[in-house]
Amino acid sequence: MFSFEFLLRILPDLMRGLVVTLQATFGGFALALIVGLLLALGRRSGIKPLRLFCDGYIAFMRCTPLLVQLYFAFYVLPSYGIRFPALFTGILCLGLHIGAYIAEVYRAGIDAVPDGQWEAARSLGLKPVPLWLRVILPQALPPMIPPLGNFLIGLFKETPLLAAITVVDVFGAANNVAGLNYRYNEPYTAVAVILLSVSLIAAYFVRKLERRYAPDGKSR
Repeated sequence: MFSFEFLLRILPDLMRGLVVTLQATFGGFALALIVGLLLALGRRSGIKPLRLFCDGYIAFMRCTPLLVQLYFAFYVLPSYGIRFPALFTGILCLGLHIGAYIAEVYRAGIDAVPDGQWEAARSLGLKPVPLWLRVILPQALPPMIPPLGNFLIGLFKETPLLAAITVVDVFGAANNVAGLNYRYNEPYTAVAVILLSVSLIAAYFVRKLERRYAPDGKSR
């Protein structure tokens, strides 16, 4: 039988797990944005070895499961003297993994900028930095917001995988509560509601951003 009294008793543990989940989500997403941008720029580089490295990295990350990467980083690398705390390892793996996908989002957004914009900016003598900051990125970023928002929400739902490397996120906290008390309805129902609520809030803000930066100020 579902007990609200038991639910209220375990809620603080679940909230502590939620804090870890949010740390992993936003930390991993921030890293993924940086990694994705570097990969996208690397693939546009005139240096062939750099382009090959970026292509190889993206293919490797996209073709190997995140869970395997987590196991390798947390259990195998320490054998070679490379050891990080569990949460840091989780954030690192999430960022490096999702960054490979986000690189494709950047690529699509940059490629969508008309050639005429590149040519006009170069004909005005703009250096690379102002060319990117003033001309290319303002046009490339708005179409990227919806897919980037999807990756943020998807990454949030991937965080339960971090339990494999001993990170106690909100799902791990529910597992602990269920294991200790032999009660499953309350912790997993609460986790489902928490995950749904946070995902809906994130989707709402992504939608607001999408409308705010819609091309030509149009809102859909």
